[in-house]
Amino acid sequence: MIAVLRTATASLALAASLLAGLTAASAQETTINIGLVRSISNGANLWGIQKGYFKQAGIKLKIEDLDTSANSLAMLAQNRFQIIEGGVSAGYFNGLQKNLPIAMVVDRVSSPLGHNLMLRPDLKGKVTRLRDLKGKTIASNGTGSVSTYEVGRMLETDGLTIADVEVKVIPFPQMAVAFRNKAIDAAIVIPPFTGQFIDGGFAVPFKDPDDLVKPHPLSIAVSMINTDWAKANDRVARAYYGAYLRAVRDYCQAYHGGPNRAAMIDLLIKTKTETRPQLLHKYPWPARSPNGTINADSVMDMQTWYAENKMTSANLPLERIIDTSYVREAAAKLPPFVVENKDSKLPGCR
Repeated sequence: MIAVLRTATASLALAASLLAGLTAASAQETTINIGLVRSISNGANLWGIQKGYFKQAGIKLKIEDLDTSANSLAMLAQNRFQIIEGGVSAGYFNGLQKNLPIAMVVDRVSSPLGHNLMLRPDLKGKVTRLRDLKGKTIASNGTGSVSTYEVGRMLETDGLTIADVEVKVIPFPQMAVAFRNKAIDAAIVIPPFTGQFIDGGFAVPFKDPDDLVKPHPLSIAVSMINTDWAKANDRVARAYYGAYLRAVRDYCQAYHGGPNRAAMIDLLIKTKTETRPQLLHKYPWPARSPNGTINADSVMDMQTWYAENKMTSANLPLERIIDTSYVREAAAKLPPFVVENKDSKLPGCR
């Protein structure tokens, strides 16, 4: 009886110790406030939460939706967000020029993007080339946003410039209504909205920026960090990107039709990133680098274009624009990325 009691007492002591350890670990979690522009690529962040990658790194994520990263850089600089993810805007280069504490560090969306310059259905057959858009109204999701860069560079392949069209700023979720009300003639649209607009009859595909815009591959969306916060919380920042890159690779496996694809789709539906699973099955997802690598040539061309179009006066060197230290460290701790689905022929996410 004494032996049994001793065993029971020891078991209770062990359980209490484990519980105390779990409570202490939970108490030591660092909260990171993150702003995300709605995109299928958000699946990486959401997957990392669901799989416990961030928790294992001692991190708790608090995610908020953004209309556009261009309008959220001030909140990043003020440490309202410690990290934001979205397009590479003119505002980013302007912020660097003002020495704001911001830096892009990891790729979020790169070719193939799944973006499309879409037309109002009644213009199909009437607008047959980019030159036909002269004088027409094109929606972009933000002033000086990467969407505007994509439109501008596409127009230039057919002898026009961004000045030859009227750019109307409309958030992606509101573009369907604008198409339906004939408030716009065209719009640059991203997944999952591209599939929604096609299936809903709001717009038809017209031109793919991946076919026209150079340098290639395009790195049009990134993860950006508040550098003051990162310096003060170096271990946490690096732990975040270590966990993040694990989740990015899982996203890439799902992108290629790997064994976790169904679970990734379920997660995107559960979190209302997309509400119609058939679109996630039917249409391509945006790609990204499984090593988090940003194409420097692509980003430098964006700075050049924004400057040419008076959206920035920045002419910054590459080392001021991209901090590669986080992604290099995170990638070095992981094995080489190998696509699990050997039958996948999809470009990107490799």
